[in-house]
Amino acid sequence: MRISAFILFSVFSLGLCAQQITSDKVLKTKELQALFKKDIKTQFVEGVSITEAQLAKYFREKFSERFFYDYKTFDQRLLQYNKLYQNQESHKKRAFDHLRKYPDSAQWILPFNYLNGREVNAYALRHLARQHKMVDIILLYFNEGGDPKYISYFEKQMGSLNAALESDQYEKIEDGNGVYEVFRSGYRILNWLWIHNMILNEPEYSDHDQLITIATLLQHGQDLYERNEQFRSGNHQTRGMSALAMLSILFRDFQGTDLWYNRSMQRLGEHLEKEINEDGFQFERSVHYHMSDINNYFYVYQLAKLNNIDVDKAWAVKLRSLFTTLVKIAYPDRSAPVLQDDTNIPWAEKNDISGAMTLGYLLFEDPEFGYFASDRVDDRIYWFLSQSHVELLENIQRKKPSYNSLAFTDTHYYIMREGWHPNDKMMIISAGLDEDKPDHQHGDMLGIQAMANRHAILPNYQVRYSLEDFELFKNSMVKNVALVDNEVQGKQWTSNKGGSGFGKFGGLPNPEVIAWKNNKEFDLFVGRHDGFENVGVNYTRQVIFVKDDFWLVKDNFSSNGVHEYKQVWQGHYTSENGPNLIRATSSDASGHDILQLKELDSMVSYGARGKNWSVVSKKKQKKFSFLTVIFPYTGYANRIDETSDKLEINGWELNNTDWDMKGNNPTSLSMNNRFYFFGVRHLKFEKLNIQISSEVDLFIEYSDNKVHICSLGDEKSTLIVAVKNGKKTKNELAPGEVWEFTLEK
Repeated sequence: MRISAFILFSVFSLGLCAQQITSDKVLKTKELQALFKKDIKTQFVEGVSITEAQLAKYFREKFSERFFYDYKTFDQRLLQYNKLYQNQESHKKRAFDHLRKYPDSAQWILPFNYLNGREVNAYALRHLARQHKMVDIILLYFNEGGDPKYISYFEKQMGSLNAALESDQYEKIEDGNGVYEVFRSGYRILNWLWIHNMILNEPEYSDHDQLITIATLLQHGQDLYERNEQFRSGNHQTRGMSALAMLSILFRDFQGTDLWYNRSMQRLGEHLEKEINEDGFQFERSVHYHMSDINNYFYVYQLAKLNNIDVDKAWAVKLRSLFTTLVKIAYPDRSAPVLQDDTNIPWAEKNDISGAMTLGYLLFEDPEFGYFASDRVDDRIYWFLSQSHVELLENIQRKKPSYNSLAFTDTHYYIMREGWHPNDKMMIISAGLDEDKPDHQHGDMLGIQAMANRHAILPNYQVRYSLEDFELFKNSMVKNVALVDNEVQGKQWTSNKGGSGFGKFGGLPNPEVIAWKNNKEFDLFVGRHDGFENVGVNYTRQVIFVKDDFWLVKDNFSSNGVHEYKQVWQGHYTSENGPNLIRATSSDASGHDILQLKELDSMVSYGARGKNWSVVSKKKQKKFSFLTVIFPYTGYANRIDETSDKLEINGWELNNTDWDMKGNNPTSLSMNNRFYFFGVRHLKFEKLNIQISSEVDLFIEYSDNKVHICSLGDEKSTLIVAVKNGKKTKNELAPGEVWEFTLEK
């Protein structure tokens, strides 16, 4: 039966030889009809040749039914788009940037030069391969009077790639700059689908031209299908498989596209399962790549729903978790921290997540997602929304989140949160390393970022791969971390193959989370990493959020040799009291003080790209612990008063307690019946006597003979409590563990 059907189909297609979609060349337009599925053939008169006009009309109608929006409504869409985004000048600038650089018949293999004679580098070729500015050229066509040369430019540049494919004159994947590499090819498909739907009504885009685009997209699809038999970790394959799934849905008339759909959905399902951690964070630990994955899955999930194609329920669960994660990490002002390789706006200190959260609201209509959403999506996503979604943006329901301090226990981000008022405090601690693909990881192990009074008071900075100082901004000197001597965390830097600017570290510290505890009084994080073991130094960091007043950061170093120990603090600081009190003040007179409770030796400030950081240090030490208060304030009168003989931090008194403390330079912070002790071996107060096996840090609440003790240190310790009647009680506490008891009256 299959052979007979095939013979009949050959007759139906006027004796054309049997064809299949090929990856090594683009089919001729007259060959397309031979690839129709059997049920599609019946829609045409058997034995009668299908003209290009009939074939193009058929696909226009199918696009009208299947694409995110009906191309026949494009004019209204464009009017609304221009009104919403008012970015015509931006599109024009980007369009002319591309037009001035490349001829319509572009070259696709290095070396070659721009039209101005300058050499095209690998980074630029990769962006040419994505064809992202071709969309700007087509929008220029519509916004500047409809000059047909712009559509012709698109057609010819696509044709030049097809010619390069046939003549084998294009960059190969194994050379690092592959034009058909899965990410670049997937990105190009997305942009060309976008363009194709925009210009389907335009006279310049003839029936023949439309079919060439379809044939080209089919070749791209087959290439993606053949190259992705196996799962490969990372967002590159995800981008390509998202594009392949879209092609398989939009062009499901053709033989073989069912295989495309199955393979793309299998690969995407694997990425969802393996690369979205159980805690909901994308495995590369970056907000940028997390949101990029949202887009990849959004296109497919929505297009399948619009075409009444069932998608595995696990998709919805995982996809929803991606949005919930952004809520959990969000700053109180509805932005998000900069984490790892975030690249949208170089040197920005926050991430705008409103566009991604708007997608979350459109998908799930969750008012908690709506709290972060705007009345418009990112401008490129607008062209991939259904009309019903566009209308849904007119009445977004919003609900303030209820998340408090929390941990991502797989990805290892730890959030210390005061609340959701815009002025509230929030800190995020980075303590994870993906073992499979740490390419986008920065040298920020146990690094912190903080927000207070609507300012990123301890910022991290977005990066750009192509910039010469990318390595600097990816490494530890521009993070809020502790360092030793001239060591940085990121070691063995290598630029990416192909010289695109992207690079990664061959060595990063391995972290271990020792403790994470939350209660009504404080949040506690304790961790270590091995980043300085190469110079014989052991290191741990403790972070305590004294709710809702300030943070304490304790950096502990120990070694058999002498070293210089350092803390790096991002921001524009002045020295109010040598290295022991440095201050940054914002334009609204809010600010934050960084107060050292142990004497330091020096402070040195550095800067690059308009960003500054200060390094405080203690020199010639074998063992030393920084004990640091980070105190955000509003207004001059609320700062730490550097002129006072008696330091007080928002009501907390330093070393002003009736407790008898013994240890190596012990330190206390106290308010009423609550006490933080650091570096103590022996504590005595009234009838309570506590002996400790080794120096330890403790929180104690003592009231009405009720004693609450929590270990804040980085290792276990044994406590022996004695009261006046001579009775002794012994207990071993690990970091974060609590001991509660009542004293006899």
